[in-house]
Amino acid sequence: MDPVAHQQPPEPFDVFLAGLLFFDIVFTGLDQPPRLGAEVWTKGMGSGPGGIANFAVALSRLGLRTSLAAAFGDDAYGAYCWDVLGREEGVDLSRSRRFPGWHSPVTVSLAYDHDRAMVTHGHEPPLTADAMIGGGPPASRVTVAHLAPQRQAWLERAHERGTLVFADAGWDEADRSPDAILEQLPLCHAFLPNADEAMAYTRTSTPEAALAKLGDLVPVAVITRGGDGVFAVDATTGESAAVPGLKAEVLDATGAGDVFGAGFVAATLAGWPLEDRLRFANLGAALAVQQFGGALAAPGWAGVARWWRDVKESGDAASLRAEYAFLDDVIPADIATEVRHAAATLEHFC
Repeated sequence: MDPVAHQQPPEPFDVFLAGLLFFDIVFTGLDQPPRLGAEVWTKGMGSGPGGIANFAVALSRLGLRTSLAAAFGDDAYGAYCWDVLGREEGVDLSRSRRFPGWHSPVTVSLAYDHDRAMVTHGHEPPLTADAMIGGGPPASRVTVAHLAPQRQAWLERAHERGTLVFADAGWDEADRSPDAILEQLPLCHAFLPNADEAMAYTRTSTPEAALAKLGDLVPVAVITRGGDGVFAVDATTGESAAVPGLKAEVLDATGAGDVFGAGFVAATLAGWPLEDRLRFANLGAALAVQQFGGALAAPGWAGVARWWRDVKESGDAASLRAEYAFLDDVIPADIATEVRHAAATLEHFC
């Protein structure tokens, strides 16, 4: 189900990722945040893989050959995530490792007011990504990475090989070591922070000013603004574009940024114009926030096709039909099955 299959060179994978994997437990439907001495009941709950798994599953569901290097605990959480990613989602785990006695990181996400608060328990993985990957990452068209203050040798090898590096970095890095992050942007083809992160890295006061500065440092700069949309510049094509957010009933925003990034990677590999790339990525994120969690909220082609069918049948969606007309040419003709979304109960696995 890969709309860019005809463009695939002989590399083993389309995308290689490395990062920290979590087991996510998500509570939604809170009327108010928790407070000391009180119990708050929620209307919904879901669980599933999170962290770097969000990006990996979203890519695989779009038909891209995806390989992941991540640490897995030998506990029930780790075994479940390994089974979901490897067997159910078709993600290659040959560079991943299971570590006896190591506790899988667990995040509890509390979703309310169209955002979420998170509590995490975990420990540093027994091996760094460089140590797990060994002599270098497998050949791939794209590498996805989370930039850290310390430079990563495997990422430099991917860049030297000519692999397109798509990267982000979190708020902690923006607060502690913005210069160390900016110094690594020459390794990257694309950098995709949110507006707050972008302004913190560049020490600017507006997203527009941040984009202008990032555009001088990296070929493709993308700044996301949640429900307010996204804007970007692409020096490789000379394009700039701004796309508004899609209206969606937000159940849980966990992982929406990763699903956005996966859509942008897939659309870039397909060679679409910048505006179409942003619209497609926006759509994936808008569909994801209507489901629990990150990885298993990714819509895949089945969700995209269902949304497009509903838009075309709607009597009051003329603007969306015009903006997303490109989907008629890219949605695979034969979509085999719907994807599985997160459930409240941790399912049995073999």
